[in-house]
Parts: sequence; structure tokens; C-alpha cells
Amino acid sequence: MLVRLALLALLALAAPAPAQDTAPERIVAGLSQSRVAITADFAGSKIMIYGAIAREAPAPDTGPMAVLVTVEGPGQKIVVRRKERHFGIWLNTANEVVQDVPSFYAAASTQTFGETLNLTDDLRHGITLNHLFSAEPGGENVAHVAAILRIRKNADHFRQVDYGVMLSEDTLFRADVDLPADLIEGDYLVRIFLTRDGTVVDSFERSIHVRKAGLERFFYRMAQDQPLRYGFLSLIVAVVAGWGASALFARLRW
Repeated sequence: MLVRLALLALLALAAPAPAQDTAPERIVAGLSQSRVAITADFAGSKIMIYGAIAREAPAPDTGPMAVLVTVEGPGQKIVVRRKERHFGIWLNTANEVVQDVPSFYAAASTQTFGETLNLTDDLRHGITLNHLFSAEPGGENVAHVAAILRIRKNADHFRQVDYGVMLSEDTLFRADVDLPADLIEGDYLVRIFLTRDGTVVDSFERSIHVRKAGLERFFYRMAQDQPLRYGFLSLIVAVVAGWGASALFARLRW
């Protein structure tokens, strides 16, 4: 983390100062829904993020404009273990705890991320997957973070999409983000960035509240608040289900 902060400070000092006469631009945006209910038949959801660029004067001619959108799920603590083969047996030989790993992350841009965002602002805001959470250069942490990125990309829990935001007449924008079926409860942070010549000039944040609903929420809360009662109830349900299935097949054999 200290290495990352030092790099960010050096890049900030080297970056050119923004022009003072730039006309202000700000993001005005909304979400198609701010709450998602997880039920028994929940198969995922699609969130539409839309908005416009509000200006107090004509658009400045200070470089190409771009809009970037990110959706970030609740952070988790991940333990990554490395397997090595010893005497023909695969064993866990090293592990690393990586803090605050998003359970879900999607990023989209009107163009490629390399064209729309400089390294300084990417480090400052943690927008692309490469700078989403920290890794210490030269340490074991780098390999473990790379493994997390690879696994979550393959599971479609981490996405980074070039040209995933539609921009009309340099004013109106829209992005559609698909949320997977295996969401976890929590607040999902939606961030929108407006950039000029790769530099962030404005940002906007909203939250999507994801909660279990119906019986799913009842059993989830019971498991969290009353684990002994939940375990006893699960045992009863398993016994009744097993006995019911056995009785049904016995009748069918007759």
C-alpha cells in the first residue's frame, strides 16, 4: 500500500496542472432501480445507468471527453492459497490474506480505458481492474492478487468492457450492467466518472441496495442471529423430507 501511495504522489506531481479557464461540467445521472430483492427464483438483474452532462457554457476544447461507469459489490476478505506438488501430492504451501476484495465489479467506458483515463487518476480512484485493490510490487501479494483477478474474471464476477457506455452528442449517456444470480447482500456502489483528455473532471455516486426477501431473508437472518435454532430446524426439515421421499417411493413400488 505504501508503494502504491508513493507512486500516486509522484504521478500527481508530474501531471500537468488543469487549465483554470475550463468551463465546468458535471454529471446528472440516475438508475433504473435502486433496490434489488433476492428471492427463491432470482436469476440475476439488469441495472440501467443513464444521465447527461450538464454545462454552464459550451463544451470546452481541452481534449476528448469520455464517461466511465463502475459497479462495485461489498468488500470481502479473501484467503488465497498456493498449491505445490511434493512427493506426488499437491499441498497448500503458502497463503495470503487480501482485504477488501469486491464480491462483484463491473467497469465500462465510452472508449478503451487506455484512451479515456490516465494512470494518476486510475490510481487515485481505483477504476480499472489492475488498480482496483492494492498489490505490493515484488512481493507474494502480487501473484495472489493476479490469481483473484483471473478466477473472478472467469466466473464473470469481474468485468471490464471497452465501449460499454453509449454516449450521444457528447451529452447523453447510458450503460447496462448485468448483475449475476449469486449476488451477496449489501450495498453496491455505482460510480460515474467524466474525463477530459484522460483526467477526471467530475464524478457521481449512488448505491444499489441488495437484500434477500421472503423466506430467503427469514432463514438467512435466522442462520446469522440464531445459528442453533437454524441448525435444529434444518435437521428437522431434512428428516421430514427424507421420510416423505421414502414413504412416496414405498407407495409407488406397490
